[in-house]
Amino acid sequence: MALSLASTAPARPAHLDPRVRRRNSMVGKVHVARKALNLDEDDYRQILMQETGHDSAKHCTEHQLEKVLGRFQALGWKPLPKATGKGVAQNPMARKARALWISLYYLGAVRSRDEKALEAFAKRQIGCERLVWAKQSDGFKLIEALKKMAEKDGWAQLDAKGNNLSVLKLNEGLCEAILAKLVKAGEARPDWTLNVAAWRLCGVELGGEGPMGAEAYQSLAQQLGAKLRAAGGAA
Repeated sequence: MALSLASTAPARPAHLDPRVRRRNSMVGKVHVARKALNLDEDDYRQILMQETGHDSAKHCTEHQLEKVLGRFQALGWKPLPKATGKGVAQNPMARKARALWISLYYLGAVRSRDEKALEAFAKRQIGCERLVWAKQSDGFKLIEALKKMAEKDGWAQLDAKGNNLSVLKLNEGLCEAILAKLVKAGEARPDWTLNVAAWRLCGVELGGEGPMGAEAYQSLAQQLGAKLRAAGGAA
């Protein structure tokens, strides 16, 4: 199967409509779920036809994509878990810290993605036993500490001009940083682009059904991170 190289992919619009971003993210999830279930081409197309009447996710509506994802969940696929439960901090600072922490786990910079591990790190940084009790004013120190860890492990948090990156670009950069570690671990070739590595290592074809969304890149990071840990290249 021909790979879609980054240099030939159509440029992404500067500001995608939220509904377009959501649909692109759902398409990306469909392909991640397909790989997780080890579905071959024929089985995948058959499920699409049964659920939507189409043989390609790029032709499906959001509602149809939801049906496909529901079918995949019925077959055993589990989407990325979200932090829930009593006593789990859900303020903006805590959610951002948690997202960074999980991403650092995929990157191999921390040993555990568990909430307790994040709480222990936060205690050392801001001196508070629980994130749910932390002052919002302490959030900057915690977030900056996590960003420094990311930068140290090769995951850029700013663009070349020192500006903040979009969530999409951050997640794409996370995948690139994990790939760099996979190269060092001997699990990927130095000349592989992210597109090639995504297909060779995870069976995900970037750009095959349209632009990847931020959540789809996060799912790819999860898979690449699993490969990195299996190769012994994580913390």
